[in-house]
Amino acid sequence: MVSVTPTGHGVEIENVSHHFDIETRRVSVLEQFTLSVAPGEFVAILGPSGCGKSTLLRLVAGLEQPVGGRIEVNGTQVVSPDPSRILMFQDPTLFPWRTVRQNVTLGLEARGVLPQQQYRVDETLALVRLDGFADALPHQLSGGMAQRVALARALVNDPQLLLLDEPLGKLDALTRLKMQGELESLWRKTGFTAVLVTHDVEEALLLASRVLVLSDQPARILAEVKVDRPYPRSRDDACIMALRQELLAVLQIDALTGTVELASEGLAA
Repeated sequence: MVSVTPTGHGVEIENVSHHFDIETRRVSVLEQFTLSVAPGEFVAILGPSGCGKSTLLRLVAGLEQPVGGRIEVNGTQVVSPDPSRILMFQDPTLFPWRTVRQNVTLGLEARGVLPQQQYRVDETLALVRLDGFADALPHQLSGGMAQRVALARALVNDPQLLLLDEPLGKLDALTRLKMQGELESLWRKTGFTAVLVTHDVEEALLLASRVLVLSDQPARILAEVKVDRPYPRSRDDACIMALRQELLAVLQIDALTGTVELASEGLAA
């Protein structure tokens, strides 16, 4: 499949700091954090649990404001949520009383544009291969299908930036492999910019053009790995395997428990 010209928005995160006040403690999550994401780029972020990965996505989405620094998307400072920036979570969070079609239309309804853009619902359902399940209810779907509904709900708004907070983390292994391929295919078809938070090193290498490893809080970039390989990628690709070893030099993977730890910090994920 030939990639389309990137149409997604670029992201500039400049010296961003953020903290939370928990009882009498102040927990610094991000401190002077800087990152640039090019239009149409797919960036994956690895790091221990609690290091600030999800917080970073929420700040870029405009759901929270940083205590310091500046975030720009497409040259405009982020001060609130916007339909061009969609944050997709680990759980599909579908309304159980609404059909697949009705769940997908939520964003268009909220913006008051459903009558004019009803055609996009059918287009998007076809794009994620759910056009035959438009009238199904969430309890009638498999986990992978439910996550495709959530993906369709995001894509129907034609986002220029898709922020992915471990969206495949709760799927079984085989479904996760299929969804990785579908997500990569959709990204290549539409040209949006993607930022993925994941704990899966192979997933990051198969999907992203660049992989970042973050430290424990306050998060900083410990390593940056460019993945200059054509799509679709194979786990058996010698280059992918070499890059995996490079990342494992920064991350320690416990083969028995699956625990991810930072080599220098010793912090469990």
